[in-house]
Amino acid sequence: MPRILAIDYGLKRTGLAVTDPLQIIASPLDTVATHQLMDFLKSYMVQEEVESFVVGQPKQTDNTPSEIAPHVEGFVKRLKAQFPETPVHRVDERFTSIMAQQTLIAGGMKKKDRQDKSNIDKVSAAIILQSFMESRK
Repeated sequence: MPRILAIDYGLKRTGLAVTDPLQIIASPLDTVATHQLMDFLKSYMVQEEVESFVVGQPKQTDNTPSEIAPHVEGFVKRLKAQFPETPVHRVDERFTSIMAQQTLIAGGMKKKDRQDKSNIDKVSAAIILQSFMESRK
């Protein structure tokens, strides 16, 4: 069974998460410099079969698009152009960074490691992916 790949897009860094082949568990994959993201995805798609992408949709607490939303929309257009056969799903990503920080604390990660934003980005992507998976049930 192919994997589902989640993307927590950022201007500098992008967090990535994937399901296991049976699509039961969402796990952090990596954090990639955003300017290298498409190359990373092309390489990953050669190695692994991906059923669909899940991209975080950035919103303010009042449900309006956040400042980064136009950048994410541009990325989604490029993603669809690069991988036209792979569906792209959108998931509200409000509060995922806060949830990721709490997850790292609960997991016993040292403060120094929690301050590494790349850890938060990939855990945020896993939370986005888990949310998508739960919404499909």
